[in-house]
Amino acid sequence: MRVFTIGYEGATVGEFLAALKQAGVERVIDVRALPLSRRPGFSKSALRGTLEEAGIEYVHLKALGTPAEGRAAARSGRHEVMARIYAGQLELPEAMVQAAQMVELAAEKSSALLCFEREPAQCHRTLLLQTVAPDADVAHLFA
Repeated sequence: MRVFTIGYEGATVGEFLAALKQAGVERVIDVRALPLSRRPGFSKSALRGTLEEAGIEYVHLKALGTPAEGRAAARSGRHEVMARIYAGQLELPEAMVQAAQMVELAAEKSSALLCFEREPAQCHRTLLLQTVAPDADVAHLFA
């Protein structure tokens, strides 16, 4: 299974769409706990509409997002703390169900996991894939 990841930090909606199209992504799986953004066009409703117009499906899996305390740790550069908090998140029943759903969705069609953080090594989407799909062929867009 090949899975893409993409962080939209610093990107315009046009650049974001171009990267998805160039990679052949057919579905974006939003793994943000809060699918809101100060960047125009990247909040859930606007993003879903833009993606659908471009022929790309949108799915939001909230339980796979980082809890508030994990996001705070990441913002302050404490990535090992964020990783510990996120590991606990993935043990929650709802997260386990949505992780299995994410794997099924990604196996079904070309998919990209979406978060804000541009650098995959600093983002929970990398931890997510290492935990629930360790054998996946992962390609990071914008990395």
